[in-house]
Amino acid sequence: MVKFTKTLIISFLLFFIALPASAQEPLITIGVSLGLTGKYSEMSDMQMKGFKLWESAVNSRGGILGRKIKLIIYDDKSDPQTAKSLYEHLILNDKVDLAFGPYSSEITEAVLPITEKHGYPLLISGASADRLWQKGYKYAFGIYTPASKYSVGFLELLVRNDLQDIAILHAGDSFSKDIANGTKKWAERFGLKVVLFEGFKKGTENLDAVAKKAKASKAKVLIVCGHFNESVKMRKSLKKINWQPKAYFASVGPAMPAFHTNLKSDANYVFSSSQWEHHEETTIPGCKEFYHAYIHAYNEIPSYHAATAYASGQILEAAIKNAGSIEGEQLRAVLLSLDTISVIGRYSVDKKGKQIKHFNVIVQWQNEEKKIVWPEGLKTADPIFR
Repeated sequence: MVKFTKTLIISFLLFFIALPASAQEPLITIGVSLGLTGKYSEMSDMQMKGFKLWESAVNSRGGILGRKIKLIIYDDKSDPQTAKSLYEHLILNDKVDLAFGPYSSEITEAVLPITEKHGYPLLISGASADRLWQKGYKYAFGIYTPASKYSVGFLELLVRNDLQDIAILHAGDSFSKDIANGTKKWAERFGLKVVLFEGFKKGTENLDAVAKKAKASKAKVLIVCGHFNESVKMRKSLKKINWQPKAYFASVGPAMPAFHTNLKSDANYVFSSSQWEHHEETTIPGCKEFYHAYIHAYNEIPSYHAATAYASGQILEAAIKNAGSIEGEQLRAVLLSLDTISVIGRYSVDKKGKQIKHFNVIVQWQNEEKKIVWPEGLKTADPIFR
């Protein structure tokens, strides 16, 4: 009997040792909501694919700290109130270990009080409104260049090309307002003249009226601060009223392949800012591998939204490894001091969690291809002004 029991114990131990790590350790669950339907669907779809690609990559390496990753992704329908309910569900019902931020500043602003209340460090992988870091949150960590600096590179190009008079139009959400206010401030610092500064209601279907105001202002340059829909609608309005400013810059939309899909040749000459662009000569570790892996997985070219989601996973992975834990306070301390490189470049934040080391690039559609036109050291083409 003793011999039998001893043999049974040894067999059990050998079986346990032979189990893979994933069977020995519980999964690390990470929750996120994205606007997979509604006004943010184009960008959210890219983000979802970026997150899933990171999940697959990290699990192929055995996970983090010997534990595989499981993403739980819900559709918040591009609605702040829905997102709030979903993050409460993720934390209280799904009991996720960690969370990523949703897409857009307005929705991130809605969920931050919830993640703060429960002490969840939140990598804000789809938002950049400056006001997110003006409310004293302890667990909010930015990935993007802050919205107020989105257009700085473009304004530098205007100075170099002696284009002085600009019109700034913006949608009514916090992200768009922060880009507009930052653009106005930096334009004045550069010595440029803001001849029109005006907002319009978020979700406005027809932008002809504000386009006509910009044309009447005699501006040489039009800057539209908004998301994908605003960038496309304004380009259509410019065509309808037969106005071609020397330069048209719009945030978010023109950085996406879908901008060209929607507008075809009318996408040409449009400028935008981008948090990341693929460049075959890049020296950023893993950037080319991410680009080609994404195309292989989804048969489409990634926008910066996919890259920033993937980068958020990389940054979280680095933080967990540095902390040796997924405990909230330990991760918070590491994310505050962490200085690391992801596929989009450098990550480092100030004491409020606001991103300070990453910078965006300025792109322009030329001959139906997206080119980097700023900064000088990364450009793939010279900017073209009409």
